[in-house]
Amino acid sequence: MTGPAEHDHDPAPHFAESLDYVTVRIGEQLLGLPIERVRDVFIADRITVVPGAPADIVGLLNLRGRIVTAICLRNRLGCALTEACAKGCAELTAIGLDHRGEAYGLIVDAVAEVVRLDRSTLEPLPVNLDPTWAALAAGVHRLPDSLLVVLDLDAVLDLDLRAAA
Repeated sequence: MTGPAEHDHDPAPHFAESLDYVTVRIGEQLLGLPIERVRDVFIADRITVVPGAPADIVGLLNLRGRIVTAICLRNRLGCALTEACAKGCAELTAIGLDHRGEAYGLIVDAVAEVVRLDRSTLEPLPVNLDPTWAALAAGVHRLPDSLLVVLDLDAVLDLDLRAAA
């Protein structure tokens, strides 16, 4: 017969107390993407520009036989575009994500590292955070040298395509 004390060494509760993120940079800002949502990290090349597409959409690309919509995270966050992102140039760093059955490539300035942070350190958004950022963020973690803004990927990927049409 097993007693409750025998389950105290189960490593699973430790993972329930942590949050894992793929970190990316837009300019100097560090952003966290929930790791369970990230499918790929890749260099986007041969992007096909889509005439009349919303400004957030860089274009379409082929990733291992899948048509992927490339979205510029800089633009979504209201930041000034880099020349490469504005022109849809080749060699853009992208994070592959799925959302509502569609494939997306989130174009970022750089991919940093994967981090595991304690769930208890996730804080609500600061009241003075830019409204555009606040609409796309889920919280923040204070790190020793910076602030990690955790993105709400559902909000980031919910483009109002019908209104744009």
